[in-house]
Amino acid sequence: MLMQTHEARLDALRTELEKRGLHGFVVPISDEHMSEYVGSYAQRLHWLTGFGGSAGSAVVLKDKAAMFTDGRYTVQVREQVDGKLYDYEDVPATSPAKWIAANAPEGARIGYDAWLHGIGWAEEAEKLFAKKGIELVPVDGNPIDAVWADRPEPSKAAAVPHEDRLAGRSSADKRAEIADWLKQEGYDATVVTALDSVAWVLNMRGKDVDNTPVALSYVVAHADGTADLFIAPEKVTPELTQHLGNAVRINDRADFEPALAKLQGKTVAVDPRHAVAGIFHALEAGGAKVVRDDDPAVLPKAIKNEAEQQGHRDAQARDGAAVVKYLRWIEENAPSGEIDELAAAAKLREFRGLSPELKDTSFDTISAAAGHAALPHYKVDEDSNIPIPPSSIYLCDSGGQYPDGTTDITRTVWVGPGEPTAEMIDRNTRVLKGHIELDLAKFPDATSGGALDALARMHLWQAGVDYGHGTGHGVGSYLSVHEGPQRISKPGGAFPGTETPLREGMILSNEPGYYKPGEYGIRIENLVLVVDAGIDGSEGKYLGFETLTHVPLDRKLVDKSLLSEREIAWWNEYHARTRDILAPQLEGDDLAWLERECAPL
Repeated sequence: MLMQTHEARLDALRTELEKRGLHGFVVPISDEHMSEYVGSYAQRLHWLTGFGGSAGSAVVLKDKAAMFTDGRYTVQVREQVDGKLYDYEDVPATSPAKWIAANAPEGARIGYDAWLHGIGWAEEAEKLFAKKGIELVPVDGNPIDAVWADRPEPSKAAAVPHEDRLAGRSSADKRAEIADWLKQEGYDATVVTALDSVAWVLNMRGKDVDNTPVALSYVVAHADGTADLFIAPEKVTPELTQHLGNAVRINDRADFEPALAKLQGKTVAVDPRHAVAGIFHALEAGGAKVVRDDDPAVLPKAIKNEAEQQGHRDAQARDGAAVVKYLRWIEENAPSGEIDELAAAAKLREFRGLSPELKDTSFDTISAAAGHAALPHYKVDEDSNIPIPPSSIYLCDSGGQYPDGTTDITRTVWVGPGEPTAEMIDRNTRVLKGHIELDLAKFPDATSGGALDALARMHLWQAGVDYGHGTGHGVGSYLSVHEGPQRISKPGGAFPGTETPLREGMILSNEPGYYKPGEYGIRIENLVLVVDAGIDGSEGKYLGFETLTHVPLDRKLVDKSLLSEREIAWWNEYHARTRDILAPQLEGDDLAWLERECAPL
């Protein structure tokens, strides 16, 4: 019998925990690869609680339960999760481990799935619990899976080769680079667990996770340049086998854990930021010497080669034409008050889909009207969906996955009739000024993203306002739209990567914003490529940014009198370049709209 209510699901989990002699259980949003986006089979937190955000966790004890989310989801968690069943707890003010230590009785046995949590979390929780006489217990099989009768199966979609001409390097070349690193460090092998790293190393893509073209699999890369791929047999085609070649041995994904136990006596590198605790446990139990070190694919994956850079430019141009068609459609149709957020997102997907190159969206479109635009990570669904009100701000953050590149763009527009308020125009102009400041930045090679973050905020700070998210994240090449290690964010913040040196070839977003709770939100986002700044006479190497995204910005939300001559010149040059790139792809009313929006300020 299927359990329809979240209360029934919670009761069933508690019954299952009691059978196993457990007094509590921790439920993260995670899969066996610690992915940002997880397949439907791994959406255990959503099934249990109803929470649909992309970051959060729950703890279930015998007599109480709690939901843990950060400031991005303060509103959403209260809308989706029953407050009679779960307390709402704010991270980082508290955490699941701290809450358990405060609420579980001495002698309690708290279960966790070691294949869904990082080793760092497990070790910290164990230490904290030991002080309170609480035991952390890795479970044998997830208890939620035992009570989730209609749990979806993992995707059976085939994995496919990613052409070398798009990747810019062969898999053999990448594996040789990793082998050189292993030998240099004195390691025998490394376990590659992040799905986008596996995809990058093998030049392989898949359809197993929404928005990210990866295949559920693991790689063990060896110091001799060979590799073992662990993947479900039904996902392997003759084309993939031929593409991988003899130096990549193909194994059943079910054999991954036993294979780790056979690496006895080997020195194996594992990245604790990307590998679950279960991998460490299996290696250590088998007698391997485990060394914690960085995933060797992360940095070379982030530094795009010439083929990937050109692919991004091509994908952005294709994507920009679709977004122009969409913005014209919004301008003409939204003032009626009859277009809602879901319909708007669907229309944008339709325009992108006119290109046969489109494989997927790169994340769920943030189609946000009025007060919803003030929620930076808003996700529209049937319950939250509202019509776009006339005389309001509408924010749309979206992206596409193309074989040659991954896109991510935010545009904020005024929906008529009438005029935006003076405050809206002021805030948007300050966001624009910060965006331009970062876009025009020149900085010494290896400067961190944290050192640049204030450039995007300075004009907002002068008005006594700020925004609560990072300014820029890395972006993959037909891979994850949020890719490390680089990041532009406040130093010392909650996000890793702020101190990572920026290198030529990295791609980042430039997305300052402003949010007035309950009323409106503003964000301007383009993607930028780190390039040589070309400063004559510079003492040492200096870097800057090449703008990759080209779509007009809404001039109705700009106060020209607040812009300097330098900023006006940026605006006019940006829009002239936008017209040059997009005009050949447009015709009729779309072309006329582009010409109008790209006229000098």
